[in-house]
Amino acid sequence: MKKFALITGASGGIGTAIAEELASQGWNLYLHYYKNQQNILELIDRISQYELEYIPIYADLTTREGVNQLVDNIFQIDAIVYSSGTAPYGLFTDLEEKTMDEMLQLHVKSPMILIQSLLARLLQRPSSRIVLISSIWGQTGAACEVIYSTVKGAQIAFVKALSKETARSNLRMNCVAPGAVKTNMLQQLDPQEIIELESTIPVGHLADPNEIAHVVSFLLSEKSSYMTGQVLAVNGGWYT
Repeated sequence: MKKFALITGASGGIGTAIAEELASQGWNLYLHYYKNQQNILELIDRISQYELEYIPIYADLTTREGVNQLVDNIFQIDAIVYSSGTAPYGLFTDLEEKTMDEMLQLHVKSPMILIQSLLARLLQRPSSRIVLISSIWGQTGAACEVIYSTVKGAQIAFVKALSKETARSNLRMNCVAPGAVKTNMLQQLDPQEIIELESTIPVGHLADPNEIAHVVSFLLSEKSSYMTGQVLAVNGGWYT
């Protein structure tokens, strides 16, 4: 039986790693992107060796219209991995309301509307899964990333609540909370700042996106069949 997963933010570092991992395990994929079409085309070229279905979908998830556009392009669906995200950096006193609205839409309202819209289709499957990529800052909070910490914390609360509604319907829903990962999200840091950051992480280095993808793969597999409503911290011991 064919199985289909939707990966939002599939053109980003973590999303790409998740797509490559799932394709290698036989998943057909809806690959959402917004700005990085070239990355998606290159991703599809790399995973074409598995001879499965890969459907790129353009949508701006900072808008309700973008969510509708994404939903309209989804048919059979067995799993959702919501990994879209940006992280504005700066003092809370300088945070503009427009940025608040965009972050709340992208990280909170869009995944809620997306999942609500696709829930009936997910429940038609013998078993289905949802994974949200949250953040260490959703667990503990970060200075100068107040809005990002807020929306990532909201994702965790959403998963904990909805997982209790869907558990009896064989839909499992969990969170992955990465720490510092080698992606473009850290591009504002210079090499010395990266070294200083790594020195604060007990394992001594940043995560590779593949290390996040392995955990997502586990949560989508039957090996995690008795897990729902959980937050798996993948942070090298940075926060426990």
